Amino acid sequence: MSDATEPQPMGPFERLLTLWVALAMIAGIAVGVVAPGLVQAIAGAEVASINLVVAVLIWAMVYPMMVGVDFGAVAGVAKQPKGLLVTLTVNWLIKPFTMALLAVLFFDHIFAPWIAPEDASQYIAGLILLGAAPCTAMVFVWSQLTRGDATYTLVQVSVNDLIMVVAFAPIVALLLGVTEIAVPWNTLVLATVLYVVLPLIAGLITRRVLGSDAAIDAFSARVKPLSMIGLVATVAILFGLQGEVILSRPVVIALIAVPILIQSYGIFALAYGAAFLLKVPHRIAAPCAMIGTSNFFELAVAVAISLFGLNSGAALATVVGVLVEVPVMLSLVAFANRTRARFPGAA
Repeated sequence: MSDATEPQPMGPFERLLTLWVALAMIAGIAVGVVAPGLVQAIAGAEVASINLVVAVLIWAMVYPMMVGVDFGAVAGVAKQPKGLLVTLTVNWLIKPFTMALLAVLFFDHIFAPWIAPEDASQYIAGLILLGAAPCTAMVFVWSQLTRGDATYTLVQVSVNDLIMVVAFAPIVALLLGVTEIAVPWNTLVLATVLYVVLPLIAGLITRRVLGSDAAIDAFSARVKPLSMIGLVATVAILFGLQGEVILSRPVVIALIAVPILIQSYGIFALAYGAAFLLKVPHRIAAPCAMIGTSNFFELAVAVAISLFGLNSGAALATVVGVLVEVPVMLSLVAFANRTRARFPGAA
């Protein structure tokens, strides 16, 4: 796999992305309060627990990254297995169990004076579901923001998705003590098709139509803002959908966010640190740490609703994971970009 080319400097929109996301959060909550009918209409556009409006926006985020995927370089991934090894070890041997440990620690012990036991067990269940579902779609955005290797990122996500098909239910069953886990296969398959397969096909067709590397690079530069616009719009919609909950139960949401924050930064530090010690190039190290840090929230929310109900504490905990993820990931993107020069192969 060839080294990454000299990265282009960030544009003003990218440099101020944290500000735009913060404004999107505020705007989303405001719209949720002022125009609940609009929010309900967006919420109703769902298939298999996947919101179609959000799906279109995520597709817009992922597509520019897929244009950069070079199928001719996929075989080169085998020559650099360390990044994939870090991802798989953290995602499947560490992350689900540390999330369960933190959930029990906080809600059965530290927060016990303020949380009813029946509510605590629900929040623990929701956090376990989050921990067992590594990210699929959004990691392409984080990889792009850290100038990650698009081809390697695709392979990492694809391998994780294949493992998720067989490992998600057993891990959740083990940690929840629930033997009958009804995995929503329609959600899992539809999300993979919408967020990975279709954008990948579109990217492949685009590369073939454009032909030359120069034309592909020029086109990628033109469509790259789609990712940032899609991200900001997605944040606004997510916060709009949950605006009422945020305003009505701020303390509970803050308590649920605590173990999620510790888990997110801890998992990133573990994966990023391991990649550094193994001398993994930054274009691979950053995305491999991001995959374990972020979550496949559609799957977690769908399973929480199917197991515990729409208005359950478990479903609320998975939703808090969605709300916390974007600000956390943006902070980690900034950290990864600041520490790029410490890794081998940094441009």
